[in-house]
Amino acid sequence: MELRHLQHFVAVAEDQHFTRAAERLMVSQSGLSSSIRALERELQAPLFVRTTRRVTLTEAGRALLGEAERILAQVRSAQDAVAAVQGVLRGTLSLGTEQCIAGVDVAKLLAAFRRRHPDVEIRLRQAGSEALAEEVAAGRLDLAFAVRTRADGDQLRSVPLTSEPMTVLCHPTHHLATAAVLTPQELGGEAFVDFHPDWGPRRTTDAAFAAADVRRTVALEVSDVHSLLELVHEGLGIAVVPRHFGHKREAGDLTALPFKGACEASYETVAMLPPPDATSPAARALMVLLDTPQEGGLTPPPEGLQHS
Repeated sequence: MELRHLQHFVAVAEDQHFTRAAERLMVSQSGLSSSIRALERELQAPLFVRTTRRVTLTEAGRALLGEAERILAQVRSAQDAVAAVQGVLRGTLSLGTEQCIAGVDVAKLLAAFRRRHPDVEIRLRQAGSEALAEEVAAGRLDLAFAVRTRADGDQLRSVPLTSEPMTVLCHPTHHLATAAVLTPQELGGEAFVDFHPDWGPRRTTDAAFAAADVRRTVALEVSDVHSLLELVHEGLGIAVVPRHFGHKREAGDLTALPFKGACEASYETVAMLPPPDATSPAARALMVLLDTPQEGGLTPPPEGLQHS
């Protein structure tokens, strides 16, 4: 089994199209098809279901994809490690982050990284925390800044960055706006604005309500912070969010109220990485910068936040 066969297989799986994958890899379509057929012969199993419009993975193809991605990530890590020993950091830094993550200024951090390591190509992906955890564990991302979604395991470890309490945001005229503190029981009948279930704030809130055995209705589901704040501002629902959301300019005159769950509802930001022996030199270099305040590391927490 040749590495180029695995590279070609992963490209076709990602693009779900032989022509697009061939263009991206800068190889002929016939050469790409021949490479995939050679891999299928060696594995004695079809890897794709081919149609005139696209290709999809077979069960065997899905089984191979995760392993192929891990193998290719290990090869890249080995190449980068050799270059690092020679005093040159190069290759690619693939970083994931959830939107408006607390505790780290991603743009400032990446700018500092580029100044230090101009030969490293930076790739950034924004997604929900659970999706990012899966991508790091599979070797598709070098690291990610997200909310802790699972316990550490053989393929994933978490480095704590910041934790903060959750808070309730509502319009100043809302009937709950004068409350001193709010619990899941008091909020159970309300209409909520919230993120998709994969996002860290949503997972934290869902866990708090589940622990209190209180059902809630997410009437309006959004994929960005600004839309959430606008909908709450128009009185279309309330939101339970990390406290730093209330410091955003778009929060305007929204009322922020303490939220007290059955257990302490804490929004914990982490850096998700592979095991130490699988962490790329670029990821290690970024983590070094993260601990260097003058180079763009951890952001000072607003009032009420604590660094771990």
